[in-house]
Order: sequence, then C-alpha cells, then structure tokens
Amino acid sequence: MATGLAYVVFILPIVLSIAFGSIVMADVLQSPDRKLNMWPADTDTLNHDKSIKIIGLEKQYLVSTPIELQVKIDNSVFDCGDLYVTIYSEKHTVITQSGFFKQCFVQNNALLPIDDEFSEKIDAPGEYELVVKMSDPNQKSSISASEKFTIK
Repeated sequence: MATGLAYVVFILPIVLSIAFGSIVMADVLQSPDRKLNMWPADTDTLNHDKSIKIIGLEKQYLVSTPIELQVKIDNSVFDCGDLYVTIYSEKHTVITQSGFFKQCFVQNNALLPIDDEFSEKIDAPGEYELVVKMSDPNQKSSISASEKFTIK
C-alpha cells in the first residue's frame, strides 16, 4: 500500500511532466522559423528605418483639430502588410491606435492607408508622439517611424 502511494505521489507527476513537456516541445518544433524573445531589453524594439515616412503631420495642433496623415514606404519587403498608427502621451500611455490591414501599395506606389484615412482628434493639451509601424504579411519583421507634436 505504501509503495502504491509513493508511485502516485512521486513517480506519476514526473511521468506526466515529461509527457506534457514532450507535447509542448513537439508543437514548438513544428514551426522552426518562430522567434523567441525571452529577454526583452526594451519595449521599443522596432527598427526605425528611413524607408518609412510620415507625411502631413504638423508640429502643432489646436485642441479638437483633426490630426490627419499618410505614410509612404520605400521598401519592397513591405509591399503588403499591416499598418499601425499609435499616438502616445507624454507618459507613454496609448491615447489612440488604428490598424489598417492588408495594405498592398506596390502596384501604384500609393500612400497609406489605402482606401481609408487616419484622422483623430485629441482634446487634452500636451506633447504627444505618433508612431507608425508597418509589418510584413507574415508578421516577422517590421519598420517604424515616429514624430512628436504638440496640442495647444
């Protein structure tokens, strides 16, 4: 009776842990191109690149004036992908974020977002940072640009 209890208490958890670990490892090995970021040193790990430009953003706006902009990309790796536009406050909290998915522009070298527009109003005076990020269709790499502006 004591040996049966010892098996249940000590041996069974070890066997179950090995089985569960094997299942998880098999799942991970099914996608070998997967990136693991186990030690993120900084929250801003985007590649700031000169091939992405913010067009139409002014340095100052009045309260409740619409902030409108477009994005130009000169990198054929990102000829299609997802565009994200995020506005951060001085305390680096997200004020607003917009996503424009499946933006394919290489055929006519169009400005982004295609068939849509980015227009946001901010009601609180202060300094803000706008970050645009373009991800490739597989979400494996991205480029970004940022600019600061003020609301008065």
